[in-house]
Amino acid sequence: MERLVAERLKSRADFLRVQRGVRRSMSGLTLEACPTPEPAAKPGRCRVGFTASRKVGGAVARNRAKRRLREAARAVLPVSGRERTDYVLVARKATLERSFDRLIADLASAVAAAHLRLGAGENRDDSR
Repeated sequence: MERLVAERLKSRADFLRVQRGVRRSMSGLTLEACPTPEPAAKPGRCRVGFTASRKVGGAVARNRAKRRLREAARAVLPVSGRERTDYVLVARKATLERSFDRLIADLASAVAAAHLRLGAGENRDDSR
């Protein structure tokens, strides 16, 4: 199986659209996912964005949390991600304190759970 290439989500509209999709919360992060809209969908690619609110901490803490999420996504999404899917990783306070191995495990299980939910939604639409 080929590894996915992850592109970045940058527009506010994309973040808001993904927010309306499937959400899976883990101790170290929250994952939001939804299918990529057709004009932007490319085979072998997924899109990913990162966000950290002021609840996480000051600017330095938020940037550190996003760096950790970027590295976790770089490790997990090429292997476990689904093509033509948008992901947003939302930092939590625990993102800063959790060991990196546990953060990767959180992301991997959140991705798997989101795919189950996205797959169930696709099957429901097909049965209409």
